[in-house]
Amino acid sequence: MINNPVISASELERRTIRRTDLVSCNAAFIDCRTPGSDKKENYALIGGGVSQNAGQVINLQEDHGYNIGAAAMPNGVTNSLHMHFTAEVFFNFRGTWRFRWGKDGNGGDYVSQEGDIITVPTWIFRGFTNEGTDDGWLFTALGQSDTGGIIWGPSVLNEAEGHGLYLTSDNRLIDTVAGDQLPDDENILIRPMPADVVESLRTYSPEEMRARITTRDDLVYFEHPFLCSSIPGGGAQLAAVIGYGMAEDRDIAPRVSNPHSFNVAWLRAREGEGMLQHWHSETQVLIVKSGSWTVTLNEGTEQVQVTLEPEDTLSVPRNAWRTIRNTSAPDDSEFGELLVINGGDARVRLHWSPEVWKEVNDKGLSRDADGYIAPMFLLAMMTDDD
Repeated sequence: MINNPVISASELERRTIRRTDLVSCNAAFIDCRTPGSDKKENYALIGGGVSQNAGQVINLQEDHGYNIGAAAMPNGVTNSLHMHFTAEVFFNFRGTWRFRWGKDGNGGDYVSQEGDIITVPTWIFRGFTNEGTDDGWLFTALGQSDTGGIIWGPSVLNEAEGHGLYLTSDNRLIDTVAGDQLPDDENILIRPMPADVVESLRTYSPEEMRARITTRDDLVYFEHPFLCSSIPGGGAQLAAVIGYGMAEDRDIAPRVSNPHSFNVAWLRAREGEGMLQHWHSETQVLIVKSGSWTVTLNEGTEQVQVTLEPEDTLSVPRNAWRTIRNTSAPDDSEFGELLVINGGDARVRLHWSPEVWKEVNDKGLSRDADGYIAPMFLLAMMTDDD
């Protein structure tokens, strides 16, 4: 039996990360003095990600099973070629960005527009450049609690050394220009990846990479993704992007399904609609793309709520009762949009309130043994939510 936690107003506030709360680190990585890469802004919202600067501000230092960050930079500035051991996903909230991958960045490139979600394969080099306005904005997700750090392209490390910057095997950035001393044991300094290892890395064609990119035109929204979809206030629509996530419609399939340690979907709703009261046992992060969204936690007289505006982020605690509702659609659209990230690679089992179950059952609907919406008359027995 799950003991659903009661979330206090102060805890809700701690887990709410306003866009204005974000603090950039402009020296997060070893290429921070490399011309053309020296004006990057790195943000750590949830977890430290792969930042190599001990002074990086982390808004919420709590294990989610993945890390949430953001990146920004002026037009023309480049994030140098690097490699990750775990999933790296980019959410283009604003701007035009050119992504490139492969040895020396010559494996292919893709120009990303607002609304794109790009999941880059592990164990390949990647980099990106802002080719749009100076206020371009990327949210990011990195797989696993411990990402294993970052491996830079050989040329990046060689050029950084010329600017007095070195990286150690325990992910410390040593700045000799600022007065840092090189370690006595130089074996702990990270050296460029050997050429034969670089040559052995898998290559990805532009066609293979395109299958890992989800544009607005690629999205398939389902109008009845949840058990609550058929009753007033529960009219949120869902487009699965990475993993099956919390979909309860058996026909919903994600564009990308390989393990990431998290799943990703777009949720959209007209004003006054959303997801009615439910809980689940995974970590959850909500990031507003458009509109205003009000999230209410707890039951009855103990309810607390917060209203999120575009680019605000909320970490919803495991097992907490929640209601998610669009309270103001943007002027240029009938829908508000919300990015939903849930922990884990398996499907997320939703647990609905008794009130939702009653209304749904009155309409002749329930869930089958696999957790998908089904008409009650086809089910051998009706079961209440577990």
